[in-house]
Amino acid sequence: MKVLLLEDDVALSDLLNDHLIDKGYDVTLCTDGQEALEALIDQKYDIALLDINTPIISGIEVLKTIRTEYQNNTPAIILTAYQDTKHLKESFENGVDDYIKKPFDLEELDQRILKLCRQFLIEQNSKIKIDDNIFFESQSCQVYIDDKIINLAQKERDILKYFCTHKNRVVSSDELLQNIWAYDDMPTDATIRVYIKNLREIIGKDKITTIRGIGYRFE
Repeated sequence: MKVLLLEDDVALSDLLNDHLIDKGYDVTLCTDGQEALEALIDQKYDIALLDINTPIISGIEVLKTIRTEYQNNTPAIILTAYQDTKHLKESFENGVDDYIKKPFDLEELDQRILKLCRQFLIEQNSKIKIDDNIFFESQSCQVYIDDKIINLAQKERDILKYFCTHKNRVVSSDELLQNIWAYDDMPTDATIRVYIKNLREIIGKDKITTIRGIGYRFE
């Protein structure tokens, strides 16, 4: 699992970086907000851990920018020493998924990361129910229909996984691009339509509705 860590305190960043690596995560450590923003734009991450009070750009500004300008919905946890509700409110208004106040135990951080993993189906082996006879297992890239197993291409898996975590919400092509593909590997809209067509043929045409001129809704 790829984790972006934005923390400018040297001692804490080293501690968190080592702890996350020990947990088996692929960690990108950033010490200022501009560096973190560029990394989130250029690469795909499973989770972002963002300190608020960081050089150049604050963690909240990083979050606001990726959410509003890049439609990047990478699950994010704000790390902060602030105790006031103002920063808490501002964080959630800008799309944070969880919030942890310093000082915190590493076990608390682990549990909050696991919570987001369950919520966003990150690194989960359990089957996701799509219909009474259709189940999806993202880790193995497989769809189970009755007694039949269908193998998905990686991007088909990523799109279906994204739809499952954003069910009954309209998802635009741009949102899929920003959250599934790396910045230097962007496909065309036609390529996305091919992936959607393939998924419809597998799980049923009624599961993915095209909202003309806007995007798709997974039901």
